[in-house]
Amino acid sequence: MRRLLTAFVTAAALTIGHSGMAMAQNAGDVPVSQCLAVAKALPHVMFASADAGPLAVDGDVTIRFAGHSTYRIETPAGVTIATDFSGAYGHTPTPRVITMNRAHSTHYTLNPDPAIEHVFAGWDSDNPDGADHDTVIDDVYVRNVTTDIRRWDTTALTANQNSIFIFEVAGLCIGHLGHLHHRLTDDHFAQIGRLDIVMVPVDGGLTMAHEGMAEITTRLRSSIVLPMHLRGNAIDRFIALMGPDWAVDFLDGDAITVNVRDLPVRPTIMVPASLARRG
Repeated sequence: MRRLLTAFVTAAALTIGHSGMAMAQNAGDVPVSQCLAVAKALPHVMFASADAGPLAVDGDVTIRFAGHSTYRIETPAGVTIATDFSGAYGHTPTPRVITMNRAHSTHYTLNPDPAIEHVFAGWDSDNPDGADHDTVIDDVYVRNVTTDIRRWDTTALTANQNSIFIFEVAGLCIGHLGHLHHRLTDDHFAQIGRLDIVMVPVDGGLTMAHEGMAEITTRLRSSIVLPMHLRGNAIDRFIALMGPDWAVDFLDGDAITVNVRDLPVRPTIMVPASLARRG
């Protein structure tokens, strides 16, 4: 929990190199987030307006479900991002940016294509505070909030070795919860800030029970919820727990195009066609 919730913060931006996944550090100013909460009185946080911040520009963002926990995001400037990237999904055409978590091998690769320009790992084994990413790539700001990872041989958690990734682009705050293993604290919510769109694992067991995931999703109160990491008919259980306040849209395809000016008034769970067919 290192990121200060102030307008300007100076820190180091960490990126992952392709050679042996080594860490490289370049000093610089952390960009100003348009999505961060102002933590005056947790848990009652206030959020920045959707048109605040230096990257707040109008434009359409396309988000496509590729498979498992991988969504491909394309920004108005043409930056392509693949989340929880293992190489199995979302690899064609080659994305410029990938994010990864190391819960198991379907969420990361140790040998990313050298053509991928930016590789962001959600962990840093050499740092007990975990990875710290704050990088602007053309029109998108990529940052992370660390979470704990469950060891498969025990019920113990290893602190700060997973990440929630946040993409700020075209006035939108887009979050990917990754392979989340535990409920979030007030500090987590404050570091995440406002999320207009959130990608949520709905397997109900390998990550978290549906009750815990529904609780987190409800508190985030995003305009659009994109499920991922599905097992069996678990999507029905997750939708039922979200309750009647949420609209449900079973998409005809796997992609949505979103603009900050036309987010749904009623928060909506949008289920990609390929994901729905798995249930």
